[in-house]
Amino acid sequence: MTDASSSPPAIQAEGLRKVYRTGFWMRPHVGLDRLDLQVERGEIFGFIGPNGAGKTTTIKILMGLHRATKGVATLFGIDHRDPASRAQVGFLPERPYFYQHLTARELLRFYGQLMELPGDMITRRTEALLERVDLVRFADVPLRSYSKGMLQRVGLCQTLLHEPQLIVLDEPMSGLDPLGRALVRDLILEERDRGCTVFFSSHILHDVETLSDRVALLVRGQMRGVGTLDALLGGRTQYIEVQVSSVPEALARVVEEAPSETPAVLRLDPARADAVLEQAVALGVRIRSVAPVRQTLETLLLDEVDRARPVDEKRLGVLA
Repeated sequence: MTDASSSPPAIQAEGLRKVYRTGFWMRPHVGLDRLDLQVERGEIFGFIGPNGAGKTTTIKILMGLHRATKGVATLFGIDHRDPASRAQVGFLPERPYFYQHLTARELLRFYGQLMELPGDMITRRTEALLERVDLVRFADVPLRSYSKGMLQRVGLCQTLLHEPQLIVLDEPMSGLDPLGRALVRDLILEERDRGCTVFFSSHILHDVETLSDRVALLVRGQMRGVGTLDALLGGRTQYIEVQVSSVPEALARVVEEAPSETPAVLRLDPARADAVLEQAVALGVRIRSVAPVRQTLETLLLDEVDRARPVDEKRLGVLA
């Protein structure tokens, strides 16, 4: 039996770079810039960043759909350019396309045959997966009648059909209602519990925070941070939220904030909070509550996007 600690990681990338040529003059555009990435076996790894950050480019390179300009990547220690590296990989792209005239059962049988799975395994896995994503009632309905969310569920069935050891999902929550999102979250956790590695990108940061063992943050093609949430956020306090009974004019001048609620809620810079609270007490203001508000994944992402913006864009107020 192979020692898991000595086994190569599920995904490893070193110096991945992708340069596109665009426009009439074929000017270079850097989509991915010297990306180093390592995803360990058995973990849920969240991959976040704004639109155009390079998340889908990274996934397409790993899946052999794009060719990297420079750099190397492996899946379970096998070069990603070798089709054998994807034998134990299940992949769901952001916008999957399926033959619309097929039913869900027919589609899964088609994919099972493409993967050369035994017929009895295809039947067993098809029924189990359709039950798992709550599509048994619609299993014999042509896919052209499916909603976007239902097609996403069929895509998840296709991804899991051959019981892969690595699942790569590009925006798996896209088009799903709250019940569908909960179903996908449960499915991801179940796969991790059976020892599968899950690598997924998402703009729904709450799901990333809830699910991920580790997270990587990509901005403008560059890695801006990777680690556990505690490591990334560092337990940093974003601001101190103070609820008070009232805000006298003298306190308002110190706070430099015009509260709009009574009882008022003030958001104080942690460095100034003690001084402001002392002033409030001296003025006879009743302090109802004091609560530090920790930095979130959303605020971290927004801060990194702002830091990565070129100086001229910041001056003009252009959004990244």
